[in-house]
Amino acid sequence: MESLPEFVGTVHIFLGPYRGNPIALYIRQDSDTFKISPRIYPWNRTMGVGENPNKAAADFEEKWKKNGLSPDMYTGPHWEGGIKPEKPKPTPPPKPAASTPKPEPPPDAKPAANDSASPSPPQSAVAEKPKDPPSPTD
Repeated sequence: MESLPEFVGTVHIFLGPYRGNPIALYIRQDSDTFKISPRIYPWNRTMGVGENPNKAAADFEEKWKKNGLSPDMYTGPHWEGGIKPEKPKPTPPPKPAASTPKPEPPPDAKPAANDSASPSPPQSAVAEKPKDPPSPTD
């Protein structure tokens, strides 16, 4: 059975330079869901739905912002009776997959030039110097 609508807040809409009368927001509970909406045409098409009044209020605010009015054309919603819009918790970013260890190159493979901190000279530069011939005075 549906419950009677209960007043929960207001929204003010500016019509040109004038501030219009506040539009009342009502909540109604249908079995296990709560619905918040104004009762005046054409604004009654915007309805917040949630599993508790705070989630319904957050849903209403989100839908109201997408209603086609610019933010300078209204103020609110202003909630009464302890309703605090409960925004959905942000989902944490997905964790990266566990990194697999780098396979080590086989021992006979040549290391890349940028792998070692101090590059070794080429083999031709490492070759031994020829020995000096013995002096004739010996």
